[in-house]
Amino acid sequence: MDELVERITREIMGRIEACDPTVPCSDQNDGLCVSCGLCVEKRPDAVKAIMSNGASRVASTLGITSVPKGLGKMIDHTLLKPEATEEEVMRLCGEADIFDFMSVCINPVWVPLCARRLRRTDVKVCTVVGFPLGATTSATKAYETRNAINNGASEIDMVINVGELKSKNYRYVEEDIRGVVRAARPGVLVKVILETCLLTDDEKVTACEITKRAGANFVKTSTGFSTGGATVEDISLMRRTVGPGMGVKASGGVRSAADAEKMIEAGATRIGASASVKIVTGLEEKKGY
Repeated sequence: MDELVERITREIMGRIEACDPTVPCSDQNDGLCVSCGLCVEKRPDAVKAIMSNGASRVASTLGITSVPKGLGKMIDHTLLKPEATEEEVMRLCGEADIFDFMSVCINPVWVPLCARRLRRTDVKVCTVVGFPLGATTSATKAYETRNAINNGASEIDMVINVGELKSKNYRYVEEDIRGVVRAARPGVLVKVILETCLLTDDEKVTACEITKRAGANFVKTSTGFSTGGATVEDISLMRRTVGPGMGVKASGGVRSAADAEKMIEAGATRIGASASVKIVTGLEEKKGY
C-alpha cells in the first residue's frame, strides 16, 4: 500500500478503541478521519481506499470486522419496505458503494434517486415489477419495466402470476414473463420471482421451465412479503431445473454469511438481502427483507 493508505489504516486501527464518538470528523487533517472511528459511515472514500489496496480487515465503532472479497458482487442490497425514507435509501446506496454490492434493489419510486447517487460507481440499480403479488396485468408489468429502465434501472425483478400458474394457464404465465423480457432493453437483466413458498415442487419446476422458455435471465425464490423465503432445497431444485446457464437468486430470509454460503453451495448465483452488510461483515442489523 502507498504511504497515504498506510496512514489511513494506521489511524483507523490505532485509534478505534480510544475514539470519542462526540468528536466530529477531522476532515481538514490531510483528508483523514481520525477522531471518531466511524469511517465506514462518515468517510467511505477512506475505507474504499484501504479495501482497494489489499486490506482484508476494516474496523470501526459500528462493529465491522472484516470484508470478504468477492461476496459483495453476488448480493443485491435490498430495501423494499413501504415505509423506507429517502435517507434510508441514500444510506443503502452508500453501503452498496462501500461494500461493492452488485446492486441496490428498491421500489420503483426510488430508481431515479439511486441512479443519480450511483452513476459514478459500478453498482447497478435493480427494481421490482408487479410487486409483491404478481397479479397486475401483463400490459402493466411491461409499462412498469419500460418506465423503470427510462428512470435508470438496469435490472428488473418481476413477480410471476401465481394464480395463473396454479390454474395451469401456462401460456398466460409465459407471455406475462415474455412481455417484461421484451420491454427490457439489451443488457437489462430480468429476474422472475416465483414465490416458491406458495408452490408445490412440481409447480416450481414448471415455473422454472416457463421462465427459461420466456427468455428471462434468472429465476428467484421470493418477494420476502409472503409466507416464507429462500430454502436450500428450493435453490437446489431450481438449479437442477434451469441448468448451469441461467441465474438463480435466493431471496428472503438470508441474514448471515452462513446462510449465503449454503445458498451458493446449492446453486445460487445471486443473493437478495437487506442484511447485506451483516453478511459481509458480521455487523448486527435489524431484520427485514
